[in-house]
Amino acid sequence: MTKEHGFDTLQVHAGNTPDAATGARQVPIYQSTSFVFKDAEHAARLFNLQEVGYIYSRLTNPTVDALAARITTLEGGVGGFCCSSGHAAQIMALFPLMGPGLNIVASNRLYGGTITQFGRTISRFGWSCKFVDFDDLDAVKEAIDDNTRAVFCESIANPGGYITDLDAISAISDAAGIPLIVDNTSATPYLCRPIEHGATIVVNSTTKYLTGNGSVTGGCVVDSGKFDWSASDKFPSLSQPEPAYHGLNFHEALGAMAFTFHGIAVGLRDLGMTMNPQAAHYTLMGIETLSLRMEKHVANAVKVANWLEADPRVDYVTYAGLDSSPYKDRVAKICPKGAGALFTFAVKGGYDACVKLVDSLELFSHVANLGDARSLIIHSASTTHRQLSPEQQEAAGASPNVVRLSIGIEDADDIIADLDQALAKATA
Repeated sequence: MTKEHGFDTLQVHAGNTPDAATGARQVPIYQSTSFVFKDAEHAARLFNLQEVGYIYSRLTNPTVDALAARITTLEGGVGGFCCSSGHAAQIMALFPLMGPGLNIVASNRLYGGTITQFGRTISRFGWSCKFVDFDDLDAVKEAIDDNTRAVFCESIANPGGYITDLDAISAISDAAGIPLIVDNTSATPYLCRPIEHGATIVVNSTTKYLTGNGSVTGGCVVDSGKFDWSASDKFPSLSQPEPAYHGLNFHEALGAMAFTFHGIAVGLRDLGMTMNPQAAHYTLMGIETLSLRMEKHVANAVKVANWLEADPRVDYVTYAGLDSSPYKDRVAKICPKGAGALFTFAVKGGYDACVKLVDSLELFSHVANLGDARSLIIHSASTTHRQLSPEQQEAAGASPNVVRLSIGIEDADDIIADLDQALAKATA
């Protein structure tokens, strides 16, 4: 498969050829921890990164590699690797770039777990994060300093569905000589291709829309191959000799594939955030229908969001696809096929009404997930964003009077009917 094929073709065929041993049409599940070497010389070449092949499934596995190749192709990157979750993908993306005393600049509109990971957990590595409103471009510029090693945002922010102006942000990161990392989970490469808007690295939680059925967790990191890691001395892991590989200089030896090989040969080797082959198999099957599902997700979201906005029991709706949204103009530029299916709305009656709404729904599932074929709801302030301060909740779009919807692919009228009866009970 080549990148010249259409998206619908690539989502079915990329990374997949008939199995050489059996002719199996679907990618087999290679449920094996290890792989037999041809001889001692073959083993030595694999361990020296002189030859590409399979050693141990913590590093690479044929099923997982097929998934990485498919997502990389859909995102328009040069290389990528999969790992155990979306959170793992974020750490894996940062790992080659960071060191004690260094920082990242991140949007303050992020998934609550990411805000906690960046705001608290990474400090144990000696890293730090500056959270900034990415609609304030001057604030983003001012936050970048000599110790900044990455800029991080979501293409469509969770939970509010806000769309980031990736072109403007990438211009800032380029001028500073640092990579832009974009979490594309809520959009998927069907709705948004961040690399085309200047992203250096794209991460996805494959748990969500890519798999599409809430069955397995996973993450993927895709490299654009366009960043010059040797342009400065800021990224020694990629531009200077690596002692564990006899002084190999990843960027000098591997060029555009330097980041990908480092992620596997050092990141997965030492951090062990490995995706299992069965999870990769489920996700490969899910991606085969990605475009079909995303079109239905978006169509339903547009209909539901418009209905909610017109309902007197609702204070406001954050869906970027609404004509009233301040992000409406960005849809055509950043997400030309639609604004996704993730957004929030504020319920009149505040916190208590939100809790009553969640408990009154019948079709919706109350879960800490998104991107499922089923419609999902959560009250972020009491769950996913509970650990944040009121100010952080407000900035992230997760205020106490707000619920987050992930609109599924059911009949839109049934989704609306369920919300209608639940709102009636919540605001009685």
